[in-house]
Amino acid sequence: MKIRRIEAVKDYLLNLQDRICAALEQEEDGAAHFAEDLWERAEGGGGRTRVLAGGSVFEQGGVNFSHVSGFKLPPSATAKRPELADRQFQAMGVSLVIHPNNPYVPTSHANVRFLIAEKAGEPDVWWFGGGFDLTPFYPFREDVIHWHQTAKAACEPFGETVYPAYKKWCDEYFYLKHRNETRGAGGLFFDDLNEGGFDRSFAFMQSVGNHYLPAYLPIVQKRKSTPYGEREREFQLYRRGRYVEFNLVYDRGTLFGLQSGGRTESILMSMPPVAHWRYNWRPEPGSQEAVLYDQYLKPQDWLEN
Repeated sequence: MKIRRIEAVKDYLLNLQDRICAALEQEEDGAAHFAEDLWERAEGGGGRTRVLAGGSVFEQGGVNFSHVSGFKLPPSATAKRPELADRQFQAMGVSLVIHPNNPYVPTSHANVRFLIAEKAGEPDVWWFGGGFDLTPFYPFREDVIHWHQTAKAACEPFGETVYPAYKKWCDEYFYLKHRNETRGAGGLFFDDLNEGGFDRSFAFMQSVGNHYLPAYLPIVQKRKSTPYGEREREFQLYRRGRYVEFNLVYDRGTLFGLQSGGRTESILMSMPPVAHWRYNWRPEPGSQEAVLYDQYLKPQDWLEN
């Protein structure tokens, strides 16, 4: 039964990667395609990295599948569960980050994953995790509302309390403490999910994965042809720096990959191809750039009437 379940998760994740790559390539209308890179990990497992670069819509995007195994969980996975430190493990997931060309199209991130920790003579410990979040530069409220409506739709079959709880978790997780701001406009985040049994937890992970494209593509299609100039591009590159800061300082997925001896190029594919930092920069009060800071980089209820 355990083997069949692991294979079912793997089959779903590979299919999800295929579907997302095909949909994003379609937005490029032939201008760019994902290049595939297969890799193996010495301790066990490997992955399928796909990266699109230099497109007309997407400056760079990575959609990765990995399935790795090892004899000992890395510290990032056992910090809150030290009793699992001496267990063998398998971890698999799809992780993606999309960096568009147009500053009016938000960056998006999604991840769905499964981990099982095993020890002879003891019950297996397993859980699912994941979510998706939106990082706009020049945000439109209707886009953020659509994103959260779709996130809520992913959660609704599993109970009324699920979306508010995982929306709050996302706001708290994607928070840059040293900047006192959220990374973006939020979405969903969940981890350590095994409540209700394997089938229910797996179904929820699938619902989150399946709702990423309906959440993101309408925004891309609506904003990808919006005119912009050097000012908007410079602000996009500056805000991309925040993305780098979060991924290198706080992101548990990045830490897990590096600590478990994962493939560095695949782990760091989430980084934008170009990012800028400016010393002590502040947006001009009342400017279009200030709208992001004043109205979007703080947790709030996007679906209130």
